[in-house]
Amino acid sequence: MEDNITFKHTMPAQLRFSDVDRLGHVNNSVYFSLYDLAKTTYLHDVMAGNIDWDNGSVVIANIQANFLAPVFFGEPIAIQTATTRIGHKSFTLMQRAVNMDSGEVKCTCQTVMVGYDVKAKQSQLIPEEYKRAICAFEGRDDLVKE
Repeated sequence: MEDNITFKHTMPAQLRFSDVDRLGHVNNSVYFSLYDLAKTTYLHDVMAGNIDWDNGSVVIANIQANFLAPVFFGEPIAIQTATTRIGHKSFTLMQRAVNMDSGEVKCTCQTVMVGYDVKAKQSQLIPEEYKRAICAFEGRDDLVKE
């Protein structure tokens, strides 16, 4: 995972009592729910709400998480998201769970998202408008790797 990523999207996370396991910290499976919600929020914000989920979409092809330190109930946690690469049919998101008070990174996650045609049930090219919107949001023209 890259250390020099600038995260321009932050979503505060609300932890629930049921997110905590017997050891007193947030269960590892909960992170994936938080990351999924942050992905949706990120794409909505990047695309200014202009996503047609019924006709074209993106799906997760690969996801990898590194659990660095436990999160305890009541910690002020946020999920930060950034796109680090855009290809023909996929793009890569980096996310991290961060304590908003201390800045400590608690968990990192890398996800490969693939363009998906809902009706044909097969992969598809990432739409050019997605590529342009992501590059503009991230302030980076070097994300597209053809």
